[in-house]
Amino acid sequence: MSAQNLPTPWGRPMPEAQFELMRRILAAPSPVGLEAAMTCGVLRPQFESFMPEGWALRQFQGHAGIVVDTHPGDMQRFRLMIVGHADKIRLQVRSIGDDGKVWLNSDGFLPATLIGHEVRLFSENPARPGHYRVIDGGTVEALGAIHFAEPELRSGEKGVKREQLYLELQIHGEDRKAQVERLGVRPGDTLLLHRPIRRGFGPDTFYGAYLDNGLGSFVTTEAARLLAEAAEPRHIRVLFAIASHEEIGCFGSRVLAAHYRPDALIAVDVEHDYVAAPGLAERRPQPLEMGKGFSLAVGSVVSEQLNQVLVEAARALGIPVQRDVVGTDTGTDGMAGVLASVDCAAASVGIPIRNMHTISETGHTADVLAALHGVVAAARLLDERGADPEALRHRFREHHPRLDRADPVAHPGRP
Repeated sequence: MSAQNLPTPWGRPMPEAQFELMRRILAAPSPVGLEAAMTCGVLRPQFESFMPEGWALRQFQGHAGIVVDTHPGDMQRFRLMIVGHADKIRLQVRSIGDDGKVWLNSDGFLPATLIGHEVRLFSENPARPGHYRVIDGGTVEALGAIHFAEPELRSGEKGVKREQLYLELQIHGEDRKAQVERLGVRPGDTLLLHRPIRRGFGPDTFYGAYLDNGLGSFVTTEAARLLAEAAEPRHIRVLFAIASHEEIGCFGSRVLAAHYRPDALIAVDVEHDYVAAPGLAERRPQPLEMGKGFSLAVGSVVSEQLNQVLVEAARALGIPVQRDVVGTDTGTDGMAGVLASVDCAAASVGIPIRNMHTISETGHTADVLAALHGVVAAARLLDERGADPEALRHRFREHHPRLDRADPVAHPGRP
């Protein structure tokens, strides 16, 4: 395949302009069900800044997902959907105590990882439905002080329970519950961790909150820009999708897949750095690690043929690819097609990170660039083969791997 106009990113630092875009995407307050700060506030203007004439951007009425379509309405072309998701895990208000404590649900966080961290509380104005306010300056607490903890907690034999988590707003004086209620805080209100990403100590690293999955949205958006700047795609129809509700079951992406019925779908998400994860050695996980390229899911519903396209495209650019072993579920929007009952080839691209679902998620810019350029190169390879869309669909239908035709292998020490 041709690699023209696509510089090999491996080993190169991320340009500051790209890092700043990544920072803005990750900083957008876009919890599950309230994703518009990212999709409409950051990504829509970014898409519109480079979209060629003829491309279309669509928004939806039931959720805040968006799709940028290179050939709107053309059902004859081979359709490739590239998906990132905008929703972030969140904390939620459970109740307000008489002492002014705002009791919280921990959602997708480990309770112990939240203690002491700054959060932002987003609350709808009861007097103006649809108008939201934000409260800064609060921290998540559970014990108050080590001096108040049980001996087992102080020694580490027991952990913090989610029912112990509360928001410390420094409320004092009389009628503390009423003080909080007058702010409009109500059960169900959303809280987000407050730590925008910054460059890390290790070369080409960065850390902060919500790499999951602002990185997938960044890759999807930048992939659209790179293809647009090269006046591509020429033959296939590419749908750049930013989905909602992934963190609670991939609900947004399955709606997008049902609507557009792609022939192939590539989800871009984060994955664990298993090598650096503490306490996993005895489980013998796959040797997947940060700083060694993007990962490619193997197993579940993923298409070996689409994986082959991604590997071939990445190898042409010298981009390393790591194998990510998955079981029944990829755990990503790679499941969107099958969950929407759409017959499409699926793949799940991952960016290895550390400390997932904490305030100090850590990534490597080379892995992000590897995923970006790997996905773009795969789209280009499909575009080269997509001049005859039915031939490309036929290729996927008729070239499933045949293990009954596998070649026997002998030990290299035997004749």
